[in-house]
Amino acid sequence: MAKTVLITGASKGFGKAWAEAFLARGYKVAATARNVETLNDLKDQYGDSVFTLKLDVDNREESLSVVQKVHEHFGSIDILINNAGYALMGAIEESNEQESRAQFETNFFGTLWLTQAVLPIMRAQKSGHILQVSSILGLATLPTMGLYNASKFAVEGLSETLATEVKQFGINVTLVEPNGYASNIWHTGISTQSNPAYDGIKKAFSESETSFGEVEATVPAIIKLVESENPPLRLLLGKVALPFVKQSYEQRLKVWEEWNDVSVEAHG
Repeated sequence: MAKTVLITGASKGFGKAWAEAFLARGYKVAATARNVETLNDLKDQYGDSVFTLKLDVDNREESLSVVQKVHEHFGSIDILINNAGYALMGAIEESNEQESRAQFETNFFGTLWLTQAVLPIMRAQKSGHILQVSSILGLATLPTMGLYNASKFAVEGLSETLATEVKQFGINVTLVEPNGYASNIWHTGISTQSNPAYDGIKKAFSESETSFGEVEATVPAIIKLVESENPPLRLLLGKVALPFVKQSYEQRLKVWEEWNDVSVEAHG
């Protein structure tokens, strides 16, 4: 039987590209978006193989309801891809309460609600694969993206813990960690407050050399991931990802080792 995939944020970017790839490969796909009309082209092309639903992942009740509808419609949910999210741009001092909470509502809590909703189904099936679309910025940070960085760090901690809890039920968890890609995530949120004290670091960041990946190029990697018998906990995407993260972690280890005598003394 064809496996069923539930993808959030499927109207564009990674979500749209991956939904199309799964459908072309014969999977059954439940695709969600805040504006369900953006999914009409998938419905027109793939008919009954795709089930389109309106979903605002910030809404916990709607998230639970959508998962139930997908399960009733297809009879199973084999793969959940928590892809919905956006990036709030701005210095930490510039981010107001509403913007800060909204960033976490979508990127962290939206992921949590869908994950919690699908777990009873996957436990009953004794199988499943949850893909959390994180970022290399959940492993190492860049300036002027503090709230986005923080939300992805939270997804990392949640998902790494989850993997240890649900392995016993035959459920795999993978954190998908892309470097920068040429998608419109970078234009979805900008802090309404602006402090000129940060103009210099913003200018330097905007002018820094960036190698953006192509969204479509991620398709073979995602297919290999979900069809692997032993998927990894983390999958970096893009040629910049590993060097960026490796540099950050090498620097962390160096400093921790330099301060280790102080750390040991603090043990008592």
